[in-house]
Amino acid sequence: MPHSKLIADLEAAFGAHDDSSDNSHDINHARRVMRSALEIAAGEGGGNQRVIIAAAYLHDWINLPKNHPDRARASTLSAEAARPILKSLGFDEAEREAACHAIVAHSFSAGITPETLEAKALQDADRLEALGAIGLARTFAISGQLGSSLFDGEDPFAVNRPLDDKRYSVDHFEVKLLRLPETMQTSMGRQLADRRADVLRRFLADLAEELGAALPQSARG
Repeated sequence: MPHSKLIADLEAAFGAHDDSSDNSHDINHARRVMRSALEIAAGEGGGNQRVIIAAAYLHDWINLPKNHPDRARASTLSAEAARPILKSLGFDEAEREAACHAIVAHSFSAGITPETLEAKALQDADRLEALGAIGLARTFAISGQLGSSLFDGEDPFAVNRPLDDKRYSVDHFEVKLLRLPETMQTSMGRQLADRRADVLRRFLADLAEELGAALPQSARG
């Protein structure tokens, strides 16, 4: 595989750094983001593979819980921590800056616009992780960590109440997840996101059927 030495070095660094406290942002997440980002970049014309690979492994280097007061700064802190690692791996200044921009801009909570293909591909790839079967699993894993309920038993789809995704996991689909495809930076990312969003809609439809509840039109697509 191209860049196998770089990947091996990043895997070793990740393994030494990871404390295994968050299985939603483990090395398998980094690997999936790398593969998706490379696929997206290739579909959009290329990009610097070394930059994409490194940014994928390092984008969650400083990983703060979603309810942490400094959550919006996590990607900036990750980029700062990545600089010496990138230098040790032989990245020149331009590549370091490109990788750090991708890391900073990948975060949803940071609200930073990606300016390069590498950064756009990484942001799209990371957001894909919140969709599809993997996104479904990660949503409930993270909700469990935060102590959220699965859904409101009286009104599971918030027909007669305000959405509250801090309290109910299923509310997060409407608040954020089903809106992700429209935030994608690339046409390839949007295509992949649309397909994966359909997985979430099918889940919601199945849940509604099992509960005997009405599913709002907005969740049907």
